[in-house]
Amino acid sequence: MESKVSEGGLNVTLTIRLLMHGKEVGSIIGKKGETVKKMREESGARINISEGNCPERIVTITGPTDAIFKAFAMIAYKFEEDIINSMSNSTATSKPPVTLRLVVPASQCGSLIGKGGSKIKEIRESTGAQVQVAGDMLPNSTERAVTISGTPDAIIQCVKQICVVMLESPPKGATIPYRPKPASAPVIFAGGQAYSIQGQYAIPHPDQLTKLHQLAMQQTPFTPLGQTTPAFPGMDASAQASTHELTIPNDLIGCIIGRQGTKINEIRQMSGAQIKIASAMEGSAERQISITGSPANISLAQYLINARLTSEVTGMGAL
Repeated sequence: MESKVSEGGLNVTLTIRLLMHGKEVGSIIGKKGETVKKMREESGARINISEGNCPERIVTITGPTDAIFKAFAMIAYKFEEDIINSMSNSTATSKPPVTLRLVVPASQCGSLIGKGGSKIKEIRESTGAQVQVAGDMLPNSTERAVTISGTPDAIIQCVKQICVVMLESPPKGATIPYRPKPASAPVIFAGGQAYSIQGQYAIPHPDQLTKLHQLAMQQTPFTPLGQTTPAFPGMDASAQASTHELTIPNDLIGCIIGRQGTKINEIRQMSGAQIKIASAMEGSAERQISITGSPANISLAQYLINARLTSEVTGMGAL
C-alpha cells in the first residue's frame, strides 16, 4: 500500500492541512522566510501559511504525494531540532516526541479510525507513532484535529498511511474548513450587561448584544433553565411565547450541543428561551431545532446559535 503511494501515486496531488501555534510557524518560516523557502524548493510542495494575528495558524501543503512526504520530513526534523535546542537550556533528561496536528474533514475520520478502532490501531503499531483523533469538530467547521507524535521517522510513516486512507476515502459532502480566529476576549453576561474579559477586568460591551440580552431577560416567559414556569409572577407565558424552527445539518449539530450538552445549556440560560433539538430522522441529513420564547428570547438564541456556527462573529469563542 505504501509502494502504491510512493511509486504509483506520483501523479496524485494531495492537500494536507496542519494546525500550528505561532512559535511553530515562526520556526517553519525562519529568518526572512529562508526556512520555508528552502522547504518549498527542496520538497517541490506548495507550502502556504494562513495570514493573521491568531494564536493558531493553518499551514497548507499541496503537491504530489512524494513532495508532501518530503515537506513533512523537513518539518518533523526541524521541530526535532527545536526540541534538542530547547533541551540544552533545560534540566529535562528525556526528549519529548515531535508532535504535529493535521486538520482532517470529519467525514474521513471514520475511515481513519476503522471499524472498532482497527485502522488507527494498525497505523500506531506499524509506524510506532501515537495517533489521536479529536472527538469534537474544530469550532465553526466540519473538520477534526488528528494529533500525531513520535520520532520524525515514525511521523513520516504515519503521514504516508494517513494519506493512503484519505486517497481511498474522499470526504463526503461539503467541508466547512476550520479558520483560526484572532485572539479575542471572552464575553460574559451579568446584570443585563455584556462584558469582555481583559486580564483581571470586565470591560462593558457597548453593543447590540447587551441590548438584546437585556430585552430577552426582561421578557423571558421561562425560567433560565428553560422550565415552563413564568419567570415573573402574573406573567402569562402563553400570550408572549412563540416558536421558531431552524434546520441544522447533522454534522454541525455537535458544535451546537457541545460536550455533554454544555453549549446548548449555555444558550438556553443566556437567551431565556426553551430550545428543543429533534432526534435524528433515518435517512435525513438535517436536524430540527425548535426555539420557544418571546421575540427577544428567540432573537438572542438564534444569535448565539449562529455564533457557534460561523467564524465571522468575533468575541464569542467562550460561548
